[in-house]
Amino acid sequence: QVQLVESGGGLVQPGGSLRLSCAASGSTWNSYTMGWFRQAPGKEREFVAAIAIAWRGGSAYYADSVKGRFTVSRDNGKNTVYLQMNSLKPEDTAVYYCAAAPPLPDTVVAAMNKYNYWGQGTQVTVSS
Repeated sequence: QVQLVESGGGLVQPGGSLRLSCAASGSTWNSYTMGWFRQAPGKEREFVAAIAIAWRGGSAYYADSVKGRFTVSRDNGKNTVYLQMNSLKPEDTAVYYCAAAPPLPDTVVAAMNKYNYWGQGTQVTVSS
């Protein structure tokens, strides 16, 4: 069992930055692929980023819409996954969710149905 709690959301102007945190608990959380998803009003939840576990290389994966602007990382010592978001745009406005899955092949890291555990979400609003 893994429990996830997101924090760090808020209101930011276009072009600004935010760093989201996902605090994880559970005896084997660092054996999970960790993902970030988001859901904007009236839209389906979508993949944002994911990071593999260390022994699979700790590779990071990104949706095309955030590539070059967002960075996902994990600190196993602090049981925390981060999503650094730079150059934010109004279309990044959404509730952001952290999720955990058993180690996933590269080809399915964006598949929402592969993730077993979810946080409650944190609101990010990009507006002037």
